[in-house]
Amino acid sequence: MTVSPATTMSAASPMSSVQSPVSSVPSPASRGAGEDRPHGPDRPDRPCVTELRLSAFAAHRRAGFPLGPLTLFAGPSGCGKTSALRAYEALARLGGGADVGEVFPDPVACVPERARPDAQHRRGFRIGCVADGPEGPVRLDVAIQAEPELRIVGERLTADDLVLLETALRDPARRTVQAAWHTAGSAPVTRAPLPDDRLGTALLPLRVAGKTDGQRRVLAAAEQMVVALRSVFSCDPRPGRMRAPVRTGSGRLLGGCDNLADVLGRTRVECGNRHTQLVAAVRAGCAGPVADLLAEQLTDGTVRALLDRGDGNRTECGRLGDGELRYVALALVLLTGPGVLEVDAAGEVPAAMQTLTVLADNLDRDLDPRQRTELLRLAARMCDRGHIRLVGAVGDASWAVGVDSVTVVHLKP
Repeated sequence: MTVSPATTMSAASPMSSVQSPVSSVPSPASRGAGEDRPHGPDRPDRPCVTELRLSAFAAHRRAGFPLGPLTLFAGPSGCGKTSALRAYEALARLGGGADVGEVFPDPVACVPERARPDAQHRRGFRIGCVADGPEGPVRLDVAIQAEPELRIVGERLTADDLVLLETALRDPARRTVQAAWHTAGSAPVTRAPLPDDRLGTALLPLRVAGKTDGQRRVLAAAEQMVVALRSVFSCDPRPGRMRAPVRTGSGRLLGGCDNLADVLGRTRVECGNRHTQLVAAVRAGCAGPVADLLAEQLTDGTVRALLDRGDGNRTECGRLGDGELRYVALALVLLTGPGVLEVDAAGEVPAAMQTLTVLADNLDRDLDPRQRTELLRLAARMCDRGHIRLVGAVGDASWAVGVDSVTVVHLKP
């Protein structure tokens, strides 16, 4: 599947449509028979993000990108591949309860370049997504003000055309937004202030009692969205940082894969089956024979990674080429999980109900054709099992077009 986002843009500020009135939350009477939860055999058991929505973010305007289990954003430099992944990661962190200032250290860089300020001298950006799961598709749209000060000024959570949560900035002098969420009890909605520095959807489980059918619907949709957004691992292996021995630590892989050797020592001991699969993957993508992949403890307390060639010879992984190192690191990421990767998983949700999403910028950098093919084959196999999803950015996806289970999103400058 290929998608090209709209290239036209409005000169209006992206903040112009965020002051949506909270009174627009419909009453139960307007809902009708659709109030029941959706059912169907095609509903995924594990919540997952199926669409990324960038209404006004960096180079993207009015764009919606479908996300399958294995999605590749493809296009030349400057087309917005990295910014799309950055928006996804930002939503994931907001869904995990992070402060908006932590998520956007340079918010002005997220504002569309030609966006003009409104009458109150405000500029901002809008992002969102759709999460599918047992509750059916749930849509989240968030408006964030970047200037004159960073704050979340509007948010809307909807499911099956019903607005479940809506917030709007009413008084710029206060650090709150006015929120209204669906109740369907003696009052159709509940109104209360929420802080303007955190995602309201992530706060709903702490604010909604769940006493009415409407409130339970709100809670279920919010929890589905949060679970779908959580458990994201942003990965861009840096070979220059992976060559030297590293100190042993927690055994959780960092986004740059600097501590690859330390993690190899852990995975080899804890999961022999996955380690066997990793060795097979490395054998398919690296030059020369590969009998095993080892972590050797050194006398100074550090550990280094080695390839066992099977004939009594061992090669330090630090001697491998950049492409080989990136290939080994990415294969390790695909064959592990939240317990090994540096991931903010939802601890209150069983692992069997969560899906790990790997965001891999520059996925094909330094890889030769054989390594790209083997990595894509491994990614497709792991994503097909349902416990992991991959969203990658590549310069040219011609080598992946037509491959079953791969969604290619073509971007244009």
